[in-house]
Amino acid sequence: MRPPPDPVAPDPVAPGQESVWRYPRPAVAERSDRHVRIEHRGVLVADTRAAVRTLETSHPPSWYLPPADVTAGLLRPSERWSFCEWKGHAVYWHLAVDGELLRDVAWSYPAPTPAFAALRDHVAFYAAPLDHCTVDGEQVRPQPGGFYGGWITSDLAGPFKGVHGSMGW
Repeated sequence: MRPPPDPVAPDPVAPGQESVWRYPRPAVAERSDRHVRIEHRGVLVADTRAAVRTLETSHPPSWYLPPADVTAGLLRPSERWSFCEWKGHAVYWHLAVDGELLRDVAWSYPAPTPAFAALRDHVAFYAAPLDHCTVDGEQVRPQPGGFYGGWITSDLAGPFKGVHGSMGW
């Protein structure tokens, strides 16, 4: 029998930072007026000050953008789907930019659970495949691990779920 994993020690929180270890579980959604912008291959993909961010213990926020603030005609439906125990069923999107098709680079919740109604039809993007994803002008780092879609900015303290050994967090 294996011993239980060691507790995770949160990183020190510097002035102006928030610790992802103080985020709630289960997750919550909150509206934000921070400036979120995405560009790829010189094309504006999205630009908003009306995002909704989801907050969950150990995760950097995922940013959900209103459909009106995503450039029309760039998203293509995917066959992929997933299920979140809190948000419900997600559908995925490909992004077509300058002759390139980025597969399953975005997702949305067409009919989220009541607690996440603010996410209805908003679109979240994985940062890793895209050239520029910024929050208030700061280039984000993608959440490690490839599965999660959180965006890491300098105002966050980790460690962040997705790093090697974090499956049990």
